[in-house]
Amino acid sequence: MKKNRVGKEQAILSIRHFCAYQERAQQEVRDKLYELGMTTPEVEEILSDLISENFLNEARFATSFAGGHFRIKGWGKLKINHALYQKRVSAYNIKMALKSIDQDDYQAKLYDLATKKWATLKGERGLSRMAKTMAFLHQRGFEPALIQPILQKLNKPGSK
Repeated sequence: MKKNRVGKEQAILSIRHFCAYQERAQQEVRDKLYELGMTTPEVEEILSDLISENFLNEARFATSFAGGHFRIKGWGKLKINHALYQKRVSAYNIKMALKSIDQDDYQAKLYDLATKKWATLKGERGLSRMAKTMAFLHQRGFEPALIQPILQKLNKPGSK
């Protein structure tokens, strides 16, 4: 798993470029430093320097990750929460990142995804159509309590 060990200065330059290219979670940077052959004390020292120099900011990473995955990939808060947890982001930063998603935009995205999925299931009837749309939205990470009212609205006669 370890590559040939590079010098500390080379590792610092490499990891600064790694962090400048895109926002990173602390665990991603830690793993990368270990791949470069750094020892635990060196990794912790470099991480500390990166944080103090603002190359690495977990709150900024979490907010950027949440916003991007919501807008671009259409993920709901449950899926974003899980992904950030997998990246070992702190619970506080996850909570703040999820709060940064505008609730009106969130509802609009959910409604848009629901109506698009609903339209693709024209051959389905009633409960089957609702169940498949619900499963799709749940898989995307949206909360069942938010999905249900939209499905009831879509299932009314005369709607899409």
